Amino acid sequence: MTTHRHSEGPTIMEVARVAQVSRQTVSNALNAPERVRADTLKRVLTVIDELGYQPNRMARSLRTQSTRQIGYRLDPDRSDTASVLQDRFLHALTTAAESAGYLLLLFSAGQTTDELTRYADMLRTGSVDGFVLSGIDPGDPRPNWLAQRQAPFVCFGTPDPDGSAADMLTVDVDNARGAEMVVDHLVARGHRNIAFLGWPPTSGPGETRKHGWQRAMRKHGLTPNRCVRALDSVSDSARAALQLLDETPAPTAVVAASDTFAMGCYAAARQRGLEIGRDLAVVGFDDSPTAAVVSPALTSVRQPLDKVGHTVMRLLIGRLQEEPPTDTHVLLEPLLIVRESS
Repeated sequence: MTTHRHSEGPTIMEVARVAQVSRQTVSNALNAPERVRADTLKRVLTVIDELGYQPNRMARSLRTQSTRQIGYRLDPDRSDTASVLQDRFLHALTTAAESAGYLLLLFSAGQTTDELTRYADMLRTGSVDGFVLSGIDPGDPRPNWLAQRQAPFVCFGTPDPDGSAADMLTVDVDNARGAEMVVDHLVARGHRNIAFLGWPPTSGPGETRKHGWQRAMRKHGLTPNRCVRALDSVSDSARAALQLLDETPAPTAVVAASDTFAMGCYAAARQRGLEIGRDLAVVGFDDSPTAAVVSPALTSVRQPLDKVGHTVMRLLIGRLQEEPPTDTHVLLEPLLIVRESS
């Protein structure tokens, strides 16, 4: 049997032509096989397999025009980190989606180009109704790529503030406010020499948290001149923290942009014979499970991920139902959880 392939994938009409049946017969073979004679059904399914035809799920849901599925890309698995932010957000998002009658379609992708290819495949086959994006950093091409194709999506995070995100739906935590709360807390406990340990400048949330630290320091009449950068790992953040501790005078407190960075500070303090909570105050961000069980317990900024997940789904469902949004850019307040480390 001679097969024919289309540059964008075989169509149902190609399957019908090769199998020498009508388009409706192919549709029945996929959706109502009991209506098709056994020999014809076998021939159609053989052609579908040989051509590699992928039925358009949206076309198979004509009655509702909905797959009730939302696409979400999983971040790559990382070791040497205390962060479980994605896991907590994914749990909150799954709960919110299921309560609204939707399921999450999870997928992985190594590079951004691979992720865009997956988006293109899902849009072509109608696998999902929309997408949720997270891990938004400056220059992220995904929001504009989806917007240009009029694909429904909501961002957990804030794309570049250059005006291009004006029509996008975003939900974010007020990272700057969270860092400002940390500085206020440390100043109230007598600290004046407060350093910041964060990601490289390519991190959107990291830069926002750094700006909050700077703003709060200036508000209290302090100079924000001690900032070091590290990769998001305990080992690299420990190296950066040692750099801070070896300065003269050394800081008495560190605002860490994540709990992973805070754990790096713990490791550095041990190497220098310092006691966290007595010789050095450390505050993290994200309030991971590690924060409550490490000794001494870590003060950390908690993100309201349950509220984030429900808000993301509310905005996305509104977009899917073509309802005018009452709010397009939602900024949620974090909570400072005070423990022994500060």
